[in-house]
Amino acid sequence: MLAIDWNSVIQQILYSLFAVVTGIVSGIIGPTYDNLLVPELRPGALYPSISAANPGPTNFLAPAAHFSTFLLVNVVDPSVTLLALAVAVLYFARVWVARWASQFDGLLPRLIVAVVAANFTVPIAGGILAVSAGLYPVVAGWDGGAWQQWVHLAGWGQIQYSWDNGALAFVLSLAEFALVFGLVLAIGIRDALLAVLVALLPIFTLLWPLRPLSNLARRAWLLFLELAFLPCVLVVPLELAVGSPSPVLLIGYLAAAVGSPYLLSVAGTHLAGVGFGSAGGTVQAGAQRGLGVAPATIAAPVGPIANASGVSGAGGRAIAGATRTAGRAPAPAAAPLVAAELVGHGAAHLVRHLRSNSPADRPPTRLPPIRGRGSG
Repeated sequence: MLAIDWNSVIQQILYSLFAVVTGIVSGIIGPTYDNLLVPELRPGALYPSISAANPGPTNFLAPAAHFSTFLLVNVVDPSVTLLALAVAVLYFARVWVARWASQFDGLLPRLIVAVVAANFTVPIAGGILAVSAGLYPVVAGWDGGAWQQWVHLAGWGQIQYSWDNGALAFVLSLAEFALVFGLVLAIGIRDALLAVLVALLPIFTLLWPLRPLSNLARRAWLLFLELAFLPCVLVVPLELAVGSPSPVLLIGYLAAAVGSPYLLSVAGTHLAGVGFGSAGGTVQAGAQRGLGVAPATIAAPVGPIANASGVSGAGGRAIAGATRTAGRAPAPAAAPLVAAELVGHGAAHLVRHLRSNSPADRPPTRLPPIRGRGSG
């Protein structure tokens, strides 16, 4: 009678399950990339006409430009009169308060520049988008635009459904799906932020003469410039991923594409603070939490043993103190603190040992009495 190797049967069932799930996830990634991300990254979808009279359903900038004109007429232009009146009052006040004179010398020219720029916000924004729209097709057209099909990035047999890496294939496929979906979401956030900024840039620009609020205008324009040129940076990792030799390298390229807003943010602007994730910040926060929790986790099971050994002598007390110190401090600081605890206990024990062996602390020696020669 043949014996059944149940371990082999269970192993084959698990690997088959992983292969089926991996195939399902891989079958979803391709249409998500080809039918969602690639249409979003087309030049016409990224840079629609901002001055279109009859915008189509995919033009997200034309309604924003019309809304910007509405805010310019109903909010910005009436505010110019109030702002000019406030500047006039301040200029009269500087006659009586001499220390204000230097602060208002350049206020009037700044006000004139801000009013002119606020009224021409839409043409200025359109010029920036036109420059980036002319650069993007050149960058995206490298290698004939091969990045526009998922099969060119991953290949037909990107992950082998072998019996040796079933779980690994599933994990890699799941990571690829998360990164592709993150790219789709990042492009959607970019388009939405561009439309919002086109509508609000006139108001931000009018605040530029006021020094406490001038930073808002600078950040808004820098963010708009960053968002306009973001696709030129994001598409580069996708082009380099064409024909990637391994799924791990493909995941690295996709992660670089998802992190492209952060790459622009480190140049001094603020994309990471308005919805785009910062990969470096996430890794740093996770590492800090891991370093903070790891010592306490390690010290938890060792603590009772160390407390029990604390009554067994100087060595036990040193180990107990070092264990308590390691559990209270994060990982980088725990090592020197534990070393200091052990050195302190060792030094205290050494001092006690030396004092116990010193002549001054010894009890006096009782010698027998000395008798004289004449004694009996």
